[in-house]
Amino acid sequence: MKTPKLSLAASLCLVAFGANAQSSVTMYGSIDQYLNVMKSSSGTRIVALEDGTSLRSRLGFRGVEDLGGGMSAKFQLEMGFATDSGAPADTARAFDRQSWVGLATPYGEFRLGRQNGVVFGRGDYIDFTSRTLGSVVNAFGTPSRFDNDIAYISPRVGGFMAEAHFALAETTAGFAKQAVYQSGLDYLNGPFRVGYAGIVGKAPAGAAVSQSMRYDNLYANYDYGNGKLYGVYIRSNNNAASGVLNNGGSILGNVGGLVAGTNTEANRFYRIVQLSADYNVSPLLRVGGLYGRITDLSGNGKNANGFGLGAYYLLSKRTTLVALANSLRNDTNAGFRPAGSAGIRANFTAAGDVNG
Repeated sequence: MKTPKLSLAASLCLVAFGANAQSSVTMYGSIDQYLNVMKSSSGTRIVALEDGTSLRSRLGFRGVEDLGGGMSAKFQLEMGFATDSGAPADTARAFDRQSWVGLATPYGEFRLGRQNGVVFGRGDYIDFTSRTLGSVVNAFGTPSRFDNDIAYISPRVGGFMAEAHFALAETTAGFAKQAVYQSGLDYLNGPFRVGYAGIVGKAPAGAAVSQSMRYDNLYANYDYGNGKLYGVYIRSNNNAASGVLNNGGSILGNVGGLVAGTNTEANRFYRIVQLSADYNVSPLLRVGGLYGRITDLSGNGKNANGFGLGAYYLLSKRTTLVALANSLRNDTNAGFRPAGSAGIRANFTAAGDVNG
């Protein structure tokens, strides 16, 4: 995903697999740190260093080996960490972001392992923030990556590109039960782009709540020359209460996990609509804005609306300064909070600071 970000990235060719083959291993990284100031209408205020406005800080390795005949073997290993503390993003995993091997062919690419999902990969198409800090869509939450994922990504033909994923649950529930399915279709024609990205997480057989998790995303954008116009429509039930907060949990884990089939909030669907635009003031400065609304389709008033304003200034090819302002207004029964590429660690946790 190409995202503007406050980052320091480096690439280094480490190894060649063969003298005659176009093969290499690359080490790369990103550092994305920001000062976050948040204030609730309750009067509570938080000031903290956070990680991941546009992309969680990470270190990775990727490699490719030319197999001839238009085919190549590939791999990617990627770990996330918090720059403010040096702590790993996930203490239970060495490579929590991605860990996969693949085979690229003239007919498309096949991958096996832990991978970014279809919605994550389309962040640039959704709004000016690349669906990160400042985005109402991101405040609702997006399933990002899954373990045991088998994926196919097609080449672009006639403007169309398709993508399909099947993540095995690897449980006694059965081959397809609790599996996660993903599908994507993207069409690009000159300045116009439209597409769909969908995720379905199955509940186990005989679950008390049999409703699958669904996340259906329709997006469109138009490049008018000095910037882009964006629109997105989402229908999903991947949101649930968390502790004393009316929102903040999920039916399907956002960074891996399965649908347990026990949460009755899986029966509550939401509609998220968001409009966005950006403008290139100069080759170095881009500004943007968005407005979005989250509507509880069950009629129980878990609605919210918000806006985001941002500016991105390129100090160099690899370093960007970012300034963002974001506001969320929760209706009486809602409790949504802002989120970046990574979750905000120093966040509001008291019901009175968030709900309503």
